[in-house]
Amino acid sequence: MISRREALFALSAAVPGKSFPLAICSETFPGMSFADLCATARRIGYTGLEIDASNLAADPSRLTPSQRASYRRMLQDADMRFVGFHSFLKAPAGLHLTTADKSVREKSWEFFARLIEVCASLGPKPLMVLGSGKQRTGNGGEPLTAGLARMAPIAEQQGVTILLEPLSPQFTDTINTIAEAEAVVRKIGSPALRTMLDTHNLVAEKDPHPSLVSKHLELIRHVHLNEMDGRFPGSGSYPFAPLLQALRKHRYSGWLSVEVFDFRPDGETVARKAFEYIRQIERNLS
Repeated sequence: MISRREALFALSAAVPGKSFPLAICSETFPGMSFADLCATARRIGYTGLEIDASNLAADPSRLTPSQRASYRRMLQDADMRFVGFHSFLKAPAGLHLTTADKSVREKSWEFFARLIEVCASLGPKPLMVLGSGKQRTGNGGEPLTAGLARMAPIAEQQGVTILLEPLSPQFTDTINTIAEAEAVVRKIGSPALRTMLDTHNLVAEKDPHPSLVSKHLELIRHVHLNEMDGRFPGSGSYPFAPLLQALRKHRYSGWLSVEVFDFRPDGETVARKAFEYIRQIERNLS
């Protein structure tokens, strides 16, 4: 049951024309307890948390109602919104969505279905970012599209949106561009399946990155910000300003989420520098 406070937060989190709502991924703060990382992110200025599901349990799909309530309470206590899950096929080990091994494939999609229900229980209108390149790379079995078509009605019933994330070819041979992701989304035709944009995974795109916004915004529901080498925004040379300008021009109203893979010198410093850099770009936008 969504509280009135959560509903108001959901409505106010993403208002066109104002600063973009900023989220950060949970693994940015290695070694911190869940409560502490929520409080730290909120103190810096973030209002949303995107969770690596393996941070919650060895098998996050088996979280009990009381455990889910505890995590939800910690988010609420820190005044943080649950944005959704990503990297959710890392734990337990051995999952693969397209393998020729039918038993492994079925186990993986069953896990996916259970995790949709867990995701729905942690906050209103959450996202599930399907990156997980290793677990979807073609392996002679069922196409990814077939499994997603089975998951979409489950997600729709639970109020969850699955985001098929295009990944760099170095991570997977399956869905490397937003156009490829869009083709799958349109083929399945469910409102519970959309795509997203991740700056570090735009290697295979031929068009200028800001133009991807105008071409695909109808189906883009989330944006990951990071340098092309996976460091935090502002630590490299990626041109974030034109991308954010395009998002503002086209009235993107979803989350911007900082997702980094290098936490040096420490998570809190990385989170703060990324936050300050993004807000400074926004202040300079016309």
